Amino acid sequence: MSDVSGQAASTAARLGLSVGDNVGEIGYDDDVDFDLRDAVQAITTTELLDDDADEVLDAVLLWWREDDGDLTDALVDANTLLADTGVIWMFSPKTGRDGYVEPSEIIEATQTAGLAQTTSFAAGVWTASKLVRPRTSRVRR
Repeated sequence: MSDVSGQAASTAARLGLSVGDNVGEIGYDDDVDFDLRDAVQAITTTELLDDDADEVLDAVLLWWREDDGDLTDALVDANTLLADTGVIWMFSPKTGRDGYVEPSEIIEATQTAGLAQTTSFAAGVWTASKLVRPRTSRVRR
């Protein structure tokens, strides 16, 4: 694994991942943040899994651009892959960048998919948004 930039390492640390976490990835393309991907793999010590993986996931990295299709469908699909306490980290291009997604579209799709957005922050040329199941729908153990 290559050395990653300080920014990527800092962003990856904010995702709340731990050693051994299974992390899936949806929306991979040549514009993703490769340093961030490397930093996530360095933290978890596992490879990122694609959406064909059979494992239950602790987190999903969802790279989403305006022309990628139906965001609600993508969120529903990602949600079905998650462990009860799993999270979706959606990365969308920042304002003014190619592929920018309107915040209102993200909010509507998130709510329709039965999720809640808890936080957002700048992550290089991307905006990272943490999407979770509402506490009332999580299974307690």
